[in-house]
Amino acid sequence: MAAHHYRLAVEWTGNRGTGTSGYRDYERSHVIRADGKPDIAGSSDPAFRGDAARWNPEELLLASASACHKLWYLHLCADAGIVVTAYVDHAEATLNGDRFERIVLRPHVTISAGDRELAARLHHQAHEECYIAKSVNFPIDCEPSIE
Repeated sequence: MAAHHYRLAVEWTGNRGTGTSGYRDYERSHVIRADGKPDIAGSSDPAFRGDAARWNPEELLLASASACHKLWYLHLCADAGIVVTAYVDHAEATLNGDRFERIVLRPHVTISAGDRELAARLHHQAHEECYIAKSVNFPIDCEPSIE
């Protein structure tokens, strides 16, 4: 497989005029930018003096794991003749101290054609294929439901 490269810019926008002169003197806000895409307003988690209205890195990691799993799952279902008509994942992550402890994906999938048991089993294969899941050093569990 060929190497894929990704580029973006993260620009800190939280200078209140005195930079990082003190821990409480600056905002954690930033903007994530990539050519041809909408900006993402970021910050740190509110527990770390961040803005709750902006995405934080921990949420973005959770979203990346969930989206990667979904994309692989849809691909595998299409190849297997399973017609997925809806997919929503209510994912959760646990950060304990300074490390992620676990992610739990809870995808609820609606299918209109195909084998329901195979549709459930394909979540395991999607997990095995997901680049994000293969790249982290903590468990990503999946608790799917098929309708």
